[in-house]
Amino acid sequence: MKLIYDVHDKPKFGQMIIFAIQQLLAIMAATLVVPVIINGNAGLTGADAMSTAAALFGAGVGTLVYVLFTRAKSPVFLGSSFAFIGSMTAAFAGATTAALGYAGIIIGAVLAGLVYVVIAVIVKFAGVGWINKLMPAVVIGPTVAIIGLSLAGNAVGDLTKGTPTASPYVALVCGLVTLIVVVVCSTYGKKMAKLIPFIIGILSGYAVAAIFTVIGNIAGIDALKVIDFTPITALFADGVGVNTFFTLPQFTFLKAFGGFKEISGGYIGTVAMAYVPVAFVVFAEHIADHKNLSTIINKDLLNEPGLHRTLLGDGVGSMAGAFFGGCPNTTYGESVGCVAITRNASVATIITAAIGAILIAFLAPFVAFVNTIPSCVMGGVCMTLYGFIAVSGLKMIKTVNLEENRNLFVVSVILIAGIGGLTLTFGQITITSIACALILGIIVNLILGKAKKEDSSEE
Repeated sequence: MKLIYDVHDKPKFGQMIIFAIQQLLAIMAATLVVPVIINGNAGLTGADAMSTAAALFGAGVGTLVYVLFTRAKSPVFLGSSFAFIGSMTAAFAGATTAALGYAGIIIGAVLAGLVYVVIAVIVKFAGVGWINKLMPAVVIGPTVAIIGLSLAGNAVGDLTKGTPTASPYVALVCGLVTLIVVVVCSTYGKKMAKLIPFIIGILSGYAVAAIFTVIGNIAGIDALKVIDFTPITALFADGVGVNTFFTLPQFTFLKAFGGFKEISGGYIGTVAMAYVPVAFVVFAEHIADHKNLSTIINKDLLNEPGLHRTLLGDGVGSMAGAFFGGCPNTTYGESVGCVAITRNASVATIITAAIGAILIAFLAPFVAFVNTIPSCVMGGVCMTLYGFIAVSGLKMIKTVNLEENRNLFVVSVILIAGIGGLTLTFGQITITSIACALILGIIVNLILGKAKKEDSSEE
């Protein structure tokens, strides 16, 4: 792929701010929804609830840590990891108080991060050759494809969602407007339009949704009310003041202070069993993400800056992110898709986005605005983001000879297991469909390895 901005390029300041906002819009919805899910799972309300602003702050800090460890050579944003939702829920379920639960999710993130650190040390001395042999293109290609395809249901489902009373057909119109604007800007846009298709698309879809909502409010037609403006109106419920515009995120470490004295050996064991196995699962997804990103930026990130550095960045970044926001971080497919579609791989943009996430966490109006963006609008955006991830994986397979049964079976097994949603659950530990598909693909590839040698010998 020919990039408009390469990894070390620095766009002009004004442009970089806009590019950074685009990255934030691409990753923000998913980053903010994780703490909301945990609040629901763990029954956390009021002062005990996890803070979405703190999660955003943690994502920004985690991304800066990642950039530092990777020597600013890998252009991807880190956000709240969905893989650890079960682990975080288990930490709160095993806690007698909310404070202990918060202490538990910090300890869990540290333990998971240490798994990355240990693997990074092994990779540093053993190299990445064994990984390339274990996960060649025939394995990693379809795995990357299912990362996008497994999210297809979420994007399509969101495409028809607005407020609970909104008509799915009205929501669909808003989502399709967003999708079409993004596609048109990316394909026919000139200069800036081609670089910021998501901002233009989201604003266009939001504008259409706002028009429907205003008409619905005036005419009293609930089916037209696509946007819920409550997050914005709530800011001004008590008048206008400093607190209306600036807020201090409820950082996780502050809520955890009282819980550390309650920690017992049994509780640490519970947290370790919930977090550590998941870290090994996410390690497989880490490799898939970085191999995909490597094909986009035309540089092998596993060799430069090196897999050990990306692992350290991801692991330590997760620790830092959880310390502030409670959520372990992971490299975001939405961010990778944004790089692919806009062809802007500038790490300076990622750094600016990370700083922006930290600053925005203190700005109540911006967080409130993001919370009012209807699901249908983000669904239109995500159709392109997830689609590009899937296509990136399929492009890796084009060099693979699918006329050979060995390769055909490996790709088939991974695609069917991943798209079919094969998952394994052991207590609080869930091995995701992506990880299951990858592991199954590796096993099949190893079993059929001998067939490859026999084919070559017959020739």
